[in-house]
Amino acid sequence: MTENPFDFWQDHSIHYLEMAFRSDRRGTIEHPDGYGKRTGECGDTVEMYLSVREGCIQSVAYQTDGCLNTNACGNTVAQLVEGKKINEAWEITPKGVIEYLETLPPEQFHCAELAVGAFYRALADYNDLQQRPWKKLYRSG
Repeated sequence: MTENPFDFWQDHSIHYLEMAFRSDRRGTIEHPDGYGKRTGECGDTVEMYLSVREGCIQSVAYQTDGCLNTNACGNTVAQLVEGKKINEAWEITPKGVIEYLETLPPEQFHCAELAVGAFYRALADYNDLQQRPWKKLYRSG
């Protein structure tokens, strides 16, 4: 009995395919309300940019130099947190990203950790800027 080879287009979930190839969130936000950057052991880097209004995440943009899996995870983080209150956004986990994507390969679970880690740093930056708003004036870009 031979095992059928993996068929990328047929064997991945619709969520994975949509998040892997979606590109409208890739980019930056000028003068973000929160910014976070993380580089994983694999060498991929994710940068997250937040726009927040009245304590609610209005939009998330991200940049990555990583693989398709990292792109899928970055998009998923944005998908899951846009429209949420800041305190609710802290509840996102790599496990939640993996569950949403359904077919992220187990050897790529670190991509979810990388994207969520960059997002946590952006949330922490947002919180810091709420305490020290003058810091935003000294940022480039």
